[in-house]
Amino acid sequence: MSATIDRQEAAHRTTGFDTARWQARLDELLAAHHVPGASLAVLTGGVVHELAAGVLHLGTGVAATPDSVYQLGSIAKVYTATLVMKLAEAGRLDLDAPVTDVLPDFAVAGGPEVARAITARRLLSHTSGLTCDFTHDSGRGDDCLAKYVEAARDVALDCPPGTGSSYSSVGYNVLGRMVEVLTGLTWDQALREHLLAPLGLSHTMTLPEEALAFRAAMSHLGEPGQRPEPAPAWDLMPRSAGPYGRVIASAGDVVRFARMHLDGGLAQDGTRVLAADTVAAMRRREVDVPDKWTVSADGWGLGWSLYDWSGTPGFGHDGASIGQYAYLRVVPGAGVAIALTTNGGGARGLYAALFRELLQELAGVTMPDAFAPAAVPPAVDYAPLVGTYRREGVVITVTEHKGAGHLVYEFVDGMKDFSAPLEIELRPVTETVFAGSGVGAAFSEDWMPVVFSTLADGTRCCYIGMRAAPKVA
Repeated sequence: MSATIDRQEAAHRTTGFDTARWQARLDELLAAHHVPGASLAVLTGGVVHELAAGVLHLGTGVAATPDSVYQLGSIAKVYTATLVMKLAEAGRLDLDAPVTDVLPDFAVAGGPEVARAITARRLLSHTSGLTCDFTHDSGRGDDCLAKYVEAARDVALDCPPGTGSSYSSVGYNVLGRMVEVLTGLTWDQALREHLLAPLGLSHTMTLPEEALAFRAAMSHLGEPGQRPEPAPAWDLMPRSAGPYGRVIASAGDVVRFARMHLDGGLAQDGTRVLAADTVAAMRRREVDVPDKWTVSADGWGLGWSLYDWSGTPGFGHDGASIGQYAYLRVVPGAGVAIALTTNGGGARGLYAALFRELLQELAGVTMPDAFAPAAVPPAVDYAPLVGTYRREGVVITVTEHKGAGHLVYEFVDGMKDFSAPLEIELRPVTETVFAGSGVGAAFSEDWMPVVFSTLADGTRCCYIGMRAAPKVA
């Protein structure tokens, strides 16, 4: 124990990071937000600090440790984006050429011309129009991504390519399939050989059976504000979810991955993984987003969510699987990267409180206040907003009664058994931005952002979870 304390004190003197104080704060916030277990990794002063609290499984009581691994959810997209950019800098992929140059059989609803308007750049920046919530289990075979992309060919787009942003998991599976064709490897193999191995990320993997060799966090589910219980299954995602949502890692490995992006593409041992220009291009703004609140980002780069904290730029990503939530924030000007991995409960509240304090102290960053209705609600003309909006898997119905807005969020198609319809009252923030009742720890601290916007082609749409649903009636 004394040796551990001595190392902590030495790190504190070197980097200014008080491990004991932040451990106590993590413990305190974990209990306050009913999160079973969490791991926190912080890069500051060139040193990675790793902490953990709670348990991996409330049923077994196995303690969370810094080397425990968690499901990262959509943070996987940044790993896929990094692979794609590695291929682009090697001249094997043109970001602005049609996807069909690499995948000749690639097809989408709308026909060949629409398909040819979809490029790797648009896929990376969520401007391809491809939807998000298309669920299809294409099996465990090495051909699962090929089968998934084939199955998605007739799924309706959220919007025409290039007319707006709409968060897209389908798009990242297409990118994953492009990686497979260009490397001759499965996406899982390509990730290991071209990214994980050069970076020395020994606690990062993609397949459930690989996670069995580590202390793996169990998912937990429950009502907000209450102690969650272990989920019926550790994970419900098929293998084909890999490129958009299936990377499993320790928080420390997530920060080490981010460190390569901070260090101009170099691994810690000096191995060049990406060119400095490629790293810079990934966090160059490609598109502004109407929904600036769901993940606190106001734009997309090539894979990265982009943040502007009162003039201080940052990048990162959020991720959620069934009952596990992960958060990554990077402040390049301060050389700071923070990753938090959790296994259920009020994870969003834990993240918000902890990162607000860490970023302020370590990087001088002031995170925005929690999203909430306006203190003095603006007058709203609901007439242009009332109607039915639809995207793959979801129908949104907006109504007005006595000057108040109401929304029903209903799961349909392949998502129909995901949840009962959600009844949401709309509280104005602006004339087109509303705060709705929260629908889970992954989405908001207290309120869910509902944003109405107009695409470049004039189509009205409703954004929930950064996904654009066009108005259809």
